Amino acid sequence: MHATPFSLAGRRVVITGGARGLGEAIAEACAAAGTELWLADILEEAGRQTADRISAEYGVPVCFSCVDLARPDSIEAFAREVKEKWESVDGLVNNGAIATNVGGKNFEDVDIALWDRVQTVNVRGTWLMTRALSPLFSAHGRIVNIASDTALWGAPRLLAYTASKGAVIAMTRSLARELGPRGIGISAVAPGIVRTEATEYVPRERHNLYENGRAVPGPQNPEDIVGVVAFLLSEPALSLTGQVLPVNAGFVFT
Repeated sequence: MHATPFSLAGRRVVITGGARGLGEAIAEACAAAGTELWLADILEEAGRQTADRISAEYGVPVCFSCVDLARPDSIEAFAREVKEKWESVDGLVNNGAIATNVGGKNFEDVDIALWDRVQTVNVRGTWLMTRALSPLFSAHGRIVNIASDTALWGAPRLLAYTASKGAVIAMTRSLARELGPRGIGISAVAPGIVRTEATEYVPRERHNLYENGRAVPGPQNPEDIVGVVAFLLSEPALSLTGQVLPVNAGFVFT
């Protein structure tokens, strides 16, 4: 149970990358706060299982759609599906992303095709998902972009991913000014390496760098992030629009 000190009851939230890992944990926190959810992920079987489990455990409606963030037509079809079922969207968590070569290649050796794919999914996918759903945002809509503290401290040998998350942070600030007049808030959360299935391939030395370098030493788990994300989806979070929160136990201070 991921308890929150406020209520998201009655709000409708879309979470990309919601099939597993951090996205799944965010979905659980929102469900515990009474949120109706729609999960989107390219991992169809895992996504449907997660949606069914969360709905059964927390007693809230949870939909799932298979969405490929690299394909604009997939994102547009998803937005049409949401519009047909929901009158409005109160929250969007842009969590879906890919991370490759963590602690791996130097910048000279990054493959151009890899670079393009990372930017396509992490940057363009975040923009297109926000654009596709923005007509459905309620007057108190909230968007949370999942960035990374790699973009705050300049992680080496991770250029494609770091650049993509830096772009997400920049988009968050620009969109805050565009969406603010509509009463819509958008913020970014920048965690460090979070222990999930998606980071099992990360070299041990990279995990050690983070775990030993945090002001509060130790690993970071999804449960350490989700409370902040859930709060940013709430109505009182509007005053934090445009802000980047490095939720990383003190590895990076801003």
